[in-house]
Amino acid sequence: MTSPPLTRRVLLSSSLLVAAGGALAGCDTPGADASPRKPKEALLTDGLTDEQLVGAVLMPYAYGNDATAVSPGSVAGNQRIGGVNTPAELLVKYHLTGLILVSASADDPTKDTNPTTNVQSPAQARTLTDGLRKAVDGLPPLIGIDQEYGAVTRIREGMALLPTGMAFGAADDPALTEAAWRMAGAELAAVGVNVDFAPSADVLGGPGNTVIGSRAYGADPGLVGRHVAAAVKGLQQQGVAACPKHFPGHGHTDVDSHEGLPVLEQDRKTLDAQDIAPFREAIAAGTWMIMSGHLDTRAIDPGVPSSLSRKVLTDVLRGELGFQGVVVSDALNMKALSLPSGELAVKALVAGNDLLLMPENLPQAYQGLLDGLRSGALPRARLLEAAGRVLALRKRLAGTDRPTVESVNDAEHQAVAAKAAAAAVTVLRGTCPVRVPGPLRITCSAGNEQRVAWLTEELKPWGVQVGARGTRVHLTGYGDTAADLAPDAAVTIGLDTPYVLGAAKSPTLIAVFGGTRASMKAVAAVLAGKAPASGKSPVPVPGLPASSC
Repeated sequence: MTSPPLTRRVLLSSSLLVAAGGALAGCDTPGADASPRKPKEALLTDGLTDEQLVGAVLMPYAYGNDATAVSPGSVAGNQRIGGVNTPAELLVKYHLTGLILVSASADDPTKDTNPTTNVQSPAQARTLTDGLRKAVDGLPPLIGIDQEYGAVTRIREGMALLPTGMAFGAADDPALTEAAWRMAGAELAAVGVNVDFAPSADVLGGPGNTVIGSRAYGADPGLVGRHVAAAVKGLQQQGVAACPKHFPGHGHTDVDSHEGLPVLEQDRKTLDAQDIAPFREAIAAGTWMIMSGHLDTRAIDPGVPSSLSRKVLTDVLRGELGFQGVVVSDALNMKALSLPSGELAVKALVAGNDLLLMPENLPQAYQGLLDGLRSGALPRARLLEAAGRVLALRKRLAGTDRPTVESVNDAEHQAVAAKAAAAAVTVLRGTCPVRVPGPLRITCSAGNEQRVAWLTEELKPWGVQVGARGTRVHLTGYGDTAADLAPDAAVTIGLDTPYVLGAAKSPTLIAVFGGTRASMKAVAAVLAGKAPASGKSPVPVPGLPASSC
């Protein structure tokens, strides 16, 4: 259905536009007023009402694939969220700084926080984001997304899909990582997204951490740091804000913060050397955002979620690490946090977050911030600081050129994705080059049937026959265990983390670190003996070398 036209728009007021201009020029004009100058962030908040200041620090999701024309089901969803019909009306009513676009798939570890979907294709996403921009006077809104690639990929159809973060760790070529994320940034900009809540800066502690898993670049802080820095540079070269996560590090946990509060038991020296180190590299690379994690960091503030800890966010991230950009909370609708939305919003902002992502109850969070501001529980200076940082980021992104949506998934972008996939392929057991006698019989664990079809197609150009009989090649994927292996397989291929391969008996074990069509093309060339497997596992797999090649 189509909702009635908007009767008003989100106003960051004419005073904001004047202030923005002053931040660029007026405050540096020779002969100007010699009184102490306000920071640029403070100029951006001049003249804003309390309601506009509060809206500037909130980023919820909405229902609907269009800004103003949505289905009856999406209307019902938006009524539940905020008493409105459409995403555009949600922006208007709460003076929001922007929205996060969401979707989920069955093998997405973050799916529980994403009850709807806003994205189906590049063209649809561009129409939606254009509509959101039209709903806002002044600075364009922040439009965020979790486009990490691998399990957490919001827009899949019609995009040039990269392999997992771990794939880039396996390739360990920072220049390739930067080029790949520059391509990703160009595609996101083309569909109207200007904030990517990526990359994962978590250092993976072991196979027990399934919520991070292949989202991480690896287990070595130095490797993770150099690839996080490269991803930040690539994205931001295209005018898309990067957001390394989950500070101070979610990798050494075995609890999913979507379900409970993970505990980091490391002492402070170990925490700094392992978990925090990649965030230092991200800051040195100039990241514009960092996401706080819902983690009980015992060495800094025991018993307090890091996303609500002033010691973690203000004393360490701001004070010790010197980060000056926007701190955004991880989704506030996760089960690691259990406070009412209004109280939670105040605590998160006071702790040092500047942008509050996906509050469980938007009206309560909005009203809670207003009440906190008026009662003194939320110091006005803290709200002005947070809103100023967010508005400064919006101003930074406002002048970015957006490519046309027709540029998405073009031949050049596909070539970048293919190069990244090929560089990740790793032989953990077997000869190099790989020698597999044909014909082949390809099987898979549940959920990987599409990959079998892709691999079969990609083997044809190499003259490799695939049928119901022959040498068995078995594919394993996300979340698989030893029960998903095929004992008689001559070759076992891991499409996600390589840990399951440690239990495989196959004489040839290959880790691909991705399940895209490009990954299947890359492993097909290796199986045919036509391409090397140059990757090395970025995480230790008991009983296996990092590479046998």
